[in-house]
Amino acid sequence: MPVQIRKTLLQMETTLIEGGKAAPQPLKLFSAVAVVKNPWVGHGFVEDLRPEIHRAAPVLGELLTRMIIDAVGSAEAVEAYGKAAVVGIDGEIEHASALIHTLRFGNHYRQAVGAKSYLAFCNTRGPANAPIMIPLMDKNDEGRRSHYLTIQTAVPDAPAADEIVVALGASTGGRPHHRIGDRYEDLKELGQDVTNPAGV
Repeated sequence: MPVQIRKTLLQMETTLIEGGKAAPQPLKLFSAVAVVKNPWVGHGFVEDLRPEIHRAAPVLGELLTRMIIDAVGSAEAVEAYGKAAVVGIDGEIEHASALIHTLRFGNHYRQAVGAKSYLAFCNTRGPANAPIMIPLMDKNDEGRRSHYLTIQTAVPDAPAADEIVVALGASTGGRPHHRIGDRYEDLKELGQDVTNPAGV
């Protein structure tokens, strides 16, 4: 069965003032959302999710990536990125995970923006109007804390119990007045390997 997309949503948020101080450059956050029919609801416990993953994930990855790039204006302007999914209450968390935790979904976005970092993610279950939380990180440097951001949005009538909300997020910069340093400074101060941003 082809993926059934009920609606899409595109949102842009612009921050001009943060902490009472004008931003040196306005921060723009973008989210692209698709509301899709959960292909596994009503079939009991489905052991092999791959057939539907292979059908739906590439379609959603291509659609949402195109929406983001068109909204931002260019792939180069995307500095931080992330993904999220919210499954309706008749579904499993595994169903939300299935559509976004596959290279058939994420590689559309990663390759389009020339990224090296993995896509930060969030997968949850909830009713209509549930928060959609899209964590972001620098597309090329996971240790760059200025670009640790989270987009929060919602769709008033989604997900229905038998739906999944799938989303991509992007930013054109970091937090306007970031001043907490980055992981590399911590690693250096702790005497650890600065070429290992995870610090493990």
